[in-house]
Amino acid sequence: YDRDKGYYMNNNPFGMTGDFTTAPNISRLFSEMIAIWTISFWKSLGSPKKFNIIELGAGNGAMMKVMIESFKRFPLFISGCNIFIYEKSPKLIKEQKKNIKFKNIKWIKNLKKLDNSPNIFLANEFFDAMPIKQFLKSKNTWFEKFVLFSKNKKAEFIKKKINFKKLEKKIDLKFSNKQNFIEYSPLGFKYLKDICKIVKNSNGGLLIIDYGYFDKKMKNTLQAIYKQKHSKVLENIGKSDITYNINFYFIKKITRNFEELNTNFTSQKNFLTNLGINQRAELISKNKSFSEKTDIFYRLKRLVDKKQMGDLFKVMLIKKANNNFRIGF
Repeated sequence: YDRDKGYYMNNNPFGMTGDFTTAPNISRLFSEMIAIWTISFWKSLGSPKKFNIIELGAGNGAMMKVMIESFKRFPLFISGCNIFIYEKSPKLIKEQKKNIKFKNIKWIKNLKKLDNSPNIFLANEFFDAMPIKQFLKSKNTWFEKFVLFSKNKKAEFIKKKINFKKLEKKIDLKFSNKQNFIEYSPLGFKYLKDICKIVKNSNGGLLIIDYGYFDKKMKNTLQAIYKQKHSKVLENIGKSDITYNINFYFIKKITRNFEELNTNFTSQKNFLTNLGINQRAELISKNKSFSEKTDIFYRLKRLVDKKQMGDLFKVMLIKKANNNFRIGF
């Protein structure tokens, strides 16, 4: 997000010409399922007359555009709904405003601006875009990885000794036990804590959809994507999407600090099939030509096939523990 050199400040990385394609850009079925899930979750909150939906990092606006189209079929829901998009990139905000036409929508840069109505947060590929820190343990000593730029502007990784107990005390979370490698995002950690506080105080929830894993043991997942191919992290800096896999076990551990909250967890395949994405595909493919049907089911396969996004992507809901809502999970 650097103003001059930042990847998200100067690029529109989404779609066929970008570095990656997100689920809403693959098929509108994905966004329709998220819309249906959101309405069902709203009902579990007691169908409040006034509530907020906040999309965290809305990409090119493809998901929210389709969601609003779906919401319009539920007058009671949409009449009490205020939609917010939390976005830092002016370039992407322009793109989103071009794609989304709805009167009750606002762009915000501060989550503290939200009122005390129930807040439903949607984070599709949001947390993987956060900058991370990496630490490795060698002979009972912890080191942090840094990037060093030499005089000829060549970048390389170096290690510096760190007092890890001090770091754990600072963030009030012990997570180095039985670990040899640690990868976490201080900014992502802050967002999670802030959102958990909001959910605790005003009700609602946070739906996270991202690629990741659910292991107690952390691993090195840092990677870069340049022109839709994996590339070296320290090459094409500012022009590559630098990303990492979310450790959902770590997110659950953070949530445990909030006694009033709990989590549901599953794979994207299970989540979307439980919501009825296959039946919806059958329905919309009726009376379509063979090539149109093929396209619908090819895109569906990309979303739910275990070898594609179905298993790589995981879904987690953070909500009040007294809400027994399980749709999708």
